[in-house]
Amino acid sequence: MNSYAVFLRGVNVSGINIKMAELKEALKPRPFSAVKTLLASGNVVLSSELAPAAVKAEFEACLREGFGYDAWVVVLTADRVAELVSACPYPPDDAATHSYVTLSSDPAALSELYDAGRQLEGVELVRLGPEAVAWLAPVGGTLDSPFSKLSSKPKYKASTTTRNLRTMIKVRDTAVGM
Repeated sequence: MNSYAVFLRGVNVSGINIKMAELKEALKPRPFSAVKTLLASGNVVLSSELAPAAVKAEFEACLREGFGYDAWVVVLTADRVAELVSACPYPPDDAATHSYVTLSSDPAALSELYDAGRQLEGVELVRLGPEAVAWLAPVGGTLDSPFSKLSSKPKYKASTTTRNLRTMIKVRDTAVGM
């Protein structure tokens, strides 16, 4: 069995409101075990004998069939989540900034996003690996920050999702404990 973290994109926005208890119920007949949801923003930790790509396909099919929307997820092993958290050079808590990690299921799309982000004035970001970029936003100004606006463009919708570093730490701690 492998431990995975699954990060949902677009939960509780644009009219899509999935209760985590309903999600857990929908996942029961799927080839997953020890399913745990974290927070109400689409973070799931589970075990499966499937490979990561198969977990992604199965999870997205469950969301599409059970909740009727175009669903996209990013799937990482528990070990990879731990590596990304350790690699992030930014603090989880700071009075002036929030630390975020944008995750992607498409390394080429993330490379494009990262390269475009590096061209923005006043943006601090670092590539953590083929599937993750860490970046900073001012407290109270995340949605208005240049990188947030860039990463929310429709062309990145199917392959990226963003979490704050504190959430990534919670997911790591839950996934490693499985």
